[in-house]
Amino acid sequence: MGPAAAGERPTLIRRVVEGGAEKIVRHDGRAPDQMRPVRMEVGVLSNADGSALVEYGRTRVIAAVYGPREVHPKHMSLPDRALIRCRYHMAPFSTAERKSPAPTRREIELSKVIREALEAVVLTELYPRTTIDVFIEVLQSDGGTRTAALTAASLALADAGVPLRDLVAAVAVGKVDGVLVLDLDEVEDMYAEADMPVGMAPSLGKIVLLQLNGVLTPKEFRYALDMAKRAILELYRMQREVLRRKYAEAVPQPAEERG
Repeated sequence: MGPAAAGERPTLIRRVVEGGAEKIVRHDGRAPDQMRPVRMEVGVLSNADGSALVEYGRTRVIAAVYGPREVHPKHMSLPDRALIRCRYHMAPFSTAERKSPAPTRREIELSKVIREALEAVVLTELYPRTTIDVFIEVLQSDGGTRTAALTAASLALADAGVPLRDLVAAVAVGKVDGVLVLDLDEVEDMYAEADMPVGMAPSLGKIVLLQLNGVLTPKEFRYALDMAKRAILELYRMQREVLRRKYAEAVPQPAEERG
């Protein structure tokens, strides 16, 4: 689909007939329950204790973890657990129009949302009077930045060796032109009737992030949640594989026995 004329709403959902059956196609050619191409990589920053790069389509997010380490200022430390500090930030060049580098209200809100999701899985009680700092930078934004950010932050924590109850993966489901769709990009998010980011710790069977902007019927909500869960299980498999691959490469292979 070519770019829409100025002020013209793009066609986001098409219904085509193939073999006598109706098929729903999104503006980028995806099926309603299809994610954009996903890429994950860990250990991308040598100066961080743990780091990860996650891409959902053209959305690209990098996360860095430092700690557990001493808290500064010390009065902020907690006597019974580690303090998790999280900063979500969009780089000035991440959007089509240059964004101010100063933190916005949305970035402050999402920093809190992501921190609370991570607190559900980090074993903070093992490191009292310390801090674990999580820095998230959105390098390129094309929708789904909070879900990609949470997925990247979880990977970076695991890469740093921070003990976790489980990894966290996240994706959004929305309603566009009356159709429930998975992993909205920016143009879909712009015109969506509803947007529901979901983050889960799959092995725990626990939802750690659930927000809804817009309106879904109870039936739509249940279907959207099932759609998100299926995608999250695949993201979770990818997370585990990228971690396994890194540490399998780090372990030296035994020398072949000589005859």
